[in-house]
Order: sequence, then C-alpha cells, then structure tokens
Amino acid sequence: MDAFYWPNIVTRFETAISTPRIPHKGLENITVSELLKAKGEEEKEVVYWCRTSDTVYDAVQNMTQHNIGALVVIKPEDEKLLAGIVTERDYLRKIIVQGKSSTSTRVGEIMTNENKLISVTSDTNILQAMQLMTDHHIRHVPVIDKKVVGMISIVDVVRTIVEQQHAEVKHLNEYIRGNY
Repeated sequence: MDAFYWPNIVTRFETAISTPRIPHKGLENITVSELLKAKGEEEKEVVYWCRTSDTVYDAVQNMTQHNIGALVVIKPEDEKLLAGIVTERDYLRKIIVQGKSSTSTRVGEIMTNENKLISVTSDTNILQAMQLMTDHHIRHVPVIDKKVVGMISIVDVVRTIVEQQHAEVKHLNEYIRGNY
C-alpha cells in the first residue's frame, strides 16, 4: 500500500516536472509569444520549412533531422508566400496508407493548403490555442504575425500548462504551510 502513499506521488511528480520555463503568472496571462520565447524560437525566428515542389521523402527527412512533426510549406516561386503545412499525419494518411511513393510525390500534393490552415498569432492566449487545437484535432499550428514567426505543437502547449499548474500547486502548498 505504501506505493500509493501521497508524499511519494508528489515527490515523483515534482521530479518529473522541470523548473517552469515561463515564470508563474497564471494561464490566462500567458501568450503564444511567451511559449515561443521559452522554446528559444522567438528571437531566432526558427521556422523549419520546405517547398511545395520538394519530395515528401525530403520533407520527412527534414522533420526527422530536426525531431519535429510538421513543416511550414512555402511557394517555390516566392519563398515569402506561405502555401500551407505538412505533418507526419499527412505522410501517414496520404502516402503510407495509400501505398504511394514518398520519393515521387511532391509536398504540394499532400499538404494542408493555406486556405484550410489553422493558425494563431503571437498574442493568442495559450488556453485559446489549446482549445483551437483540440476543437480541430490538430497537433501543430503555425504562429503568424504578418509572416510566420514560429510553430507550436500540442506538446508545447500541454507542457506549459502543466508547468504553470505545478507552480500554482507549489505556491498554494507554501501558502497553506505558511512558507510564503
């Protein structure tokens, strides 16, 4: 029975959660911009991309190399124009399951086009971003402020929410114990 003893669970939980990357300020006050900063992407504007004319194989290789699940897709004729997004899910559903060749299929054939693209802005609240991703059953969302400034995943959002809730629980425990 002592395996379920509450202090053991709290200790294990606290060690599993890293120190919050975003200072505790309440979920209603955290924006996508702060999430990008915590990822180290906002200043550098790190956005992994491919072209509509690239092969799916090259796009998947790019995702694998950077350990990411989605790429922004740009138009080859004007690399400043967003064409859409391609994800691991697109690869699985539109290449693997359909028995197509990833080396002869172009990204433009399987991507989600810009007219169907779900995106957020830097000032979007993190809870709104999570709701949007949940409602549309999507895992990756480009962050667009007149241009693409980053990409967030549901993992990024959930991690931030868990870190903030962990900090809140810690703060409340300190308050209850009188250690504030």
